Amino acid sequence: MDTDKGKGKLDLQHPIYVDNAATTPLSNKALTAMQPFLTSAYGNPSALYSLGRQARKAVEQARDSIADCLGASPEEIYFTSCGTESDNWAIKGMAREQAKKGRKHIISSAFEHPAVLHTCKALEHYGFSATYLPVHSDGMVRPDELEAAITPETALVSILYANNELGTIQPIEECASVCRKHGIPFHTDAVQAVGHLPIQVHQQKIDMLSFSAHKFGGPKGTGALYIRRGLYPEIFMDGGAQEQAHRGGTENVAGIVGMAAALKERSVFLLKNIARVKALRNRLENGLLNSIPGCFRSGGNNRLPGHLNLRFDGIDGEALLLLLDQAGIYASSGSACAAGSTDPSHVLLAIGLSNEQARSSIRFSLDIQNTEEEIERLLQIIPDAVKRLCRFQPFSESIAQN
Repeated sequence: MDTDKGKGKLDLQHPIYVDNAATTPLSNKALTAMQPFLTSAYGNPSALYSLGRQARKAVEQARDSIADCLGASPEEIYFTSCGTESDNWAIKGMAREQAKKGRKHIISSAFEHPAVLHTCKALEHYGFSATYLPVHSDGMVRPDELEAAITPETALVSILYANNELGTIQPIEECASVCRKHGIPFHTDAVQAVGHLPIQVHQQKIDMLSFSAHKFGGPKGTGALYIRRGLYPEIFMDGGAQEQAHRGGTENVAGIVGMAAALKERSVFLLKNIARVKALRNRLENGLLNSIPGCFRSGGNNRLPGHLNLRFDGIDGEALLLLLDQAGIYASSGSACAAGSTDPSHVLLAIGLSNEQARSSIRFSLDIQNTEEEIERLLQIIPDAVKRLCRFQPFSESIAQN
């Protein structure tokens, strides 16, 4: 890589992590809160003796804290192992419950996370029908198109809160209001949104909401599902009487406590974090768009503060990622859950990009630990990496000559 006059100089001692949509570093507050429950306070929260009661108290305090952050009641928060489990429980559980009333039609969107898309596809194998709403070039679904898709057989609607690749924030309250008007349960996969946007589930008329701790500074392997009081999706995991007898299995006490600590920390500084991360992202976006010919942003303006999805026309995205990795920059070409797939992103295809454009796209996702100094380094290294690739890709000569 070119290093003329220090530009693009490698600094592998200080790598730059800009794949926070995949996972985030564990916060110090979360780690500190978890440590006792990984060592001395190891009791089973279902046990009656004092060590167990200590664990039970910690779980319930975490439930109270999380409910407060989301504008829910504590009894509406159910702990799970991850966002994917939460999505499966919400969609399969509610679909099966509604099927008892003869309702076997599901509505979702064409650019959901695989945790939702594959769950809906699985239900189709069991006699359910599904409508996948189109996504427009701005990366948005339309509430009027949702309402037009509703039938007397519609059992459930699931629309993601914010897309994991584009960051586009969907009109959740409007979609939820449409569903409430028609008496249809509304679920949203908010894995990318919780801890990054202000969310008040009761005010927004959300019936079910999935989220995962590791997307906002909590530990991996811990998630939760909000279920509005009065809704009863079919039990997803049989076993013991944990989680109000709705989800069997010993609670991950340390993970639950860490998730609550991380979300509380994010909630306290939410507006400040949003402004700071958005400013960093805008600096990176404007700098790259102005310095790299053939560089374009995908998706609309209403998006998560740290998300930036760029395509570099004529450049192979995977090759660019490998070159950036060598320079100590960690980004991605799409969903971490689709890693290893050779297919172009279904999200980018859904908004109208061609296969070649989708394969030339890179997602940069910033978060609170990123700094201005890192952004300036990115603005040196990324254009240099693109120019280097152009020398080896003849169809990119027009970029290299600029």
